[in-house]
Amino acid sequence: MAQKRIPLRMCAICRQQFPKRELIRLVKNAEGQVSLDETGKKPGRGLYVCQSKDCLAQALKGGRLDKAAGTRIDADILSKLKEKVEHEPES
Repeated sequence: MAQKRIPLRMCAICRQQFPKRELIRLVKNAEGQVSLDETGKKPGRGLYVCQSKDCLAQALKGGRLDKAAGTRIDADILSKLKEKVEHEPES
């Protein structure tokens, strides 16, 4: 039996590829608002961040995540992202 292909996505900060399920997805909708996508199915432009604490620190430092998203990300979304990374085990 053939193995199922695992979709890979690139972290917007560290630029490493990981299986899609291991990353946290942020999505930018048509109005330019960025939100955390828990299901991975929200419509809009997806942006993936790995669950590494070092990568998150880099993302928050100097607005690198804002630059990758192409818009300013609300502090509420950033705090949810930080909370999610801190509670998930690193892979």
